[in-house]
Amino acid sequence: MFDFPRFLPRVFVRVFAVLSGLTGLVVPFCTMAGPALQETAFWQAEVDAGYMPSIEDRLPSIPLIADLAGKGRELGHQGGTLRTMVSRSKDIRQMVVYGYARLIGYDHDYTLMADILASYEHEDFKSFTLHLRSGHRWSDGAPFTSADFAYWWNDVANNPELNPSGPPDFLRVEGELPRVGFPDETTVTFAWNNQNPNFLQTLAQARPPFIYRPAHFLKQFHQDYADPELLAAAIEEARVKSWAALHNKRDNMYKFDNHELPTLQPWVNATSGKKIRHLFVRNPYYHRIDANGVQLPYIDVVEMEIVGGGLVAAKSNAGESDLQSRGLDFRDIAILRKGEADGGNYRTYLWGNGAASQIAIYPNLNYNDDAWRAVLRDVRVRRALSLGIDRKTINNALYFKLAKPGAMTVLPASPFFDQANRDAWADYDVDLANSLLDEAGLDATDRNGIRQLPDGRPMELVIETAGERQEVENALQIITDNWRGIGVKLVMRPLDRDILRNRIYAGTSMAAVWFGWDNGLPQVYTSPDYLAPRYQEFFAWPKWGQYFQTNGEVGEAPDLPEAQRLMELALTWDRATTDAEREAVWREMLKIHADQVYGIGILAEAPQPVVVNLNLRNVPKKALWAWDPGAHFGIHRPDEFFFVEGAD
Repeated sequence: MFDFPRFLPRVFVRVFAVLSGLTGLVVPFCTMAGPALQETAFWQAEVDAGYMPSIEDRLPSIPLIADLAGKGRELGHQGGTLRTMVSRSKDIRQMVVYGYARLIGYDHDYTLMADILASYEHEDFKSFTLHLRSGHRWSDGAPFTSADFAYWWNDVANNPELNPSGPPDFLRVEGELPRVGFPDETTVTFAWNNQNPNFLQTLAQARPPFIYRPAHFLKQFHQDYADPELLAAAIEEARVKSWAALHNKRDNMYKFDNHELPTLQPWVNATSGKKIRHLFVRNPYYHRIDANGVQLPYIDVVEMEIVGGGLVAAKSNAGESDLQSRGLDFRDIAILRKGEADGGNYRTYLWGNGAASQIAIYPNLNYNDDAWRAVLRDVRVRRALSLGIDRKTINNALYFKLAKPGAMTVLPASPFFDQANRDAWADYDVDLANSLLDEAGLDATDRNGIRQLPDGRPMELVIETAGERQEVENALQIITDNWRGIGVKLVMRPLDRDILRNRIYAGTSMAAVWFGWDNGLPQVYTSPDYLAPRYQEFFAWPKWGQYFQTNGEVGEAPDLPEAQRLMELALTWDRATTDAEREAVWREMLKIHADQVYGIGILAEAPQPVVVNLNLRNVPKKALWAWDPGAHFGIHRPDEFFFVEGAD
């Protein structure tokens, strides 16, 4: 069942020898007078054999004590194997998302708190001091210190062979990179001449920037540190062309597919290569404990099975997952609830969705075809396309009236929500849509009633989709019928997700359908930069985003006044010194988006099914399924989930 690669650390080889006897074990906990540390049963044999230090020597001098009081959470105990599923091999990276060990992370109330860090402070958002936990260790037992930050900054981020474009964008403020210092082994400093108010929030993202690296491990692949002969042999063995390619291949902290790479996450990848099932075992050096001195995570092993996307609901219905939401959508609720009624050992919770829109269409304003580009840049066309969608029918047919039809904007839980923005250009008004298209010079039609572009081609709008959500394809079928009434032919083209993104970024995709903004719940401290043309990931303006991200080396400069204004406002927010200034920026940017319809939102707030084993505790019954902020399950701390026996 398991492979034992020759580079697998001895501790993991040994643990698999006893895995069959431990994965189902539920270890009872005892209430103690104080946080005296308790040894982990899962690792007891390793400690007794001398292969691993005792719990007192594995934890930082001041571990993080998890606050489990109230809000439906309780102190738990260690043991058990949690089963979950993903639909692609590369999605084992979700363990980094769900694990959610971050330098700074959000707590359950979306408040930023030190996590891996012991503490942090800043001066006017211009200088930041990060304090590490003394005695903190990587998953292989090596010390985690400021040297790991120094290695990343000096030898990775600023090495042109490893990073030709230099350090990540969030560290560049008005073209300026920070001054980074390492005063001692537990202190790291970042300083700019101008404010960088988004620095802390970026560290808390679902996909963190990882401004540190396990230097002790990666130096063996770096030409400045490695033995030349050994490095040359490693390059040949890995079948890559250079030391840089080898280093980048081994340095994959987010992908989480290298079982040799040390981590700070609650679970460690213990499976090499591509498998149907990947096992992740508890990190013996994890920095969090509960109030009883029990080291987290409570769950010993996570088993992640890779299945076809269409099988996730059926296998969940059959009781083959203990915690599942990825791969499930609204249409699966019926089969999941049927499984419950038939005696399934799970419950289906309905969480809210944190995306700004459940389904959104993005006309590509940077499309390579000049004629189509001119059409899609005409705001009257985008407004007409939005007005030509019968959102109520889509809501009734696909979501049983449980979603909220409307344009793409922030959700009501955000202080910036304005119903007028959700209503903007979102009524089903065929007459007004036709009038706007006529005004845009698209009044000529062919014999089939399809409008013609100025060059005579039919107005066949090709919308590309990742083909991963049936609800999207069903919605597009309804929109196909709707748009016939305004003389527009919709052509749907399913593609692989990665191919879709690459086509959008290259300007070869006319339009795409995806979720709305990941963060539909912005607060006053949230940067609005994803509303400005700063990133290629916003499918309406990939080349404008590339221009900003590369300091003008590639892409195109925004050349529409409203987009230029968004850029100005994002910079204003960056420089703002009061919450009132930041709020004013948010409201104006949201108003521009509502008026310009860069993304055509369909509906929002559709319930997200979450399957939870009846014996699994500390999973909230009501919550938000959100990428950022939230990291899906991450913000709810799966390291605090635990199993009980005999639950009803």
